[in-house]
Amino acid sequence: MVHVLRAAFLVLIVALFTACAGNKTLVTLAPDPDGKVGAIDVGNEAGSVAIASAYQSTTVSDSTKRPEAPVQLTREAVEKRFADALSIQPKQPVHFLLYFDKDTTLSAASSKLLNDVVKAVGERQAEDISVIGHTDTLGSAQYNNELSRRRAQAVRDLLVERGIPAHNIRVTSHGKENPLIPTSDNVYEPRNRRVEVDVR
Repeated sequence: MVHVLRAAFLVLIVALFTACAGNKTLVTLAPDPDGKVGAIDVGNEAGSVAIASAYQSTTVSDSTKRPEAPVQLTREAVEKRFADALSIQPKQPVHFLLYFDKDTTLSAASSKLLNDVVKAVGERQAEDISVIGHTDTLGSAQYNNELSRRRAQAVRDLLVERGIPAHNIRVTSHGKENPLIPTSDNVYEPRNRRVEVDVR
């Protein structure tokens, strides 16, 4: 039996894969999609070992024996051994940033990017599309809350025009909260005038 006693450090994902060979369990730590790696302790009544690097593994025989000292596996070995488990992992969301020239008018580059959003939705047969509006800090909180909502709604409408079912799109807005580029108040920052689209 394997017990994860504590997460010593967690960036985004700690992946645990178990493969039973007789009464043994293999635990392997895999990096998250961005390549970052967390750390875990694997243990039982007899003791524990720490795993803190990508594709490091330990084997646990039974509750009366401490987990074996960690060994380093290659990415290829892990992908081969756990091919079945890896094949059913959900795909990571595809993230798009759409920028605005003014109010709810998309920049030319972002208008073209809408085609990539639609393509990603089609390829994934996605039914969960998140559209989140943002502004820079120029103007009042009330004005920016409304503007970010209108931006998100405008992108939603453009996606619906391109064939994405409206009921698959969730629209939210953050106003001038959660800027991409932190600034003081009442600062014009084009990179904060955006809508983020996540296709899951």
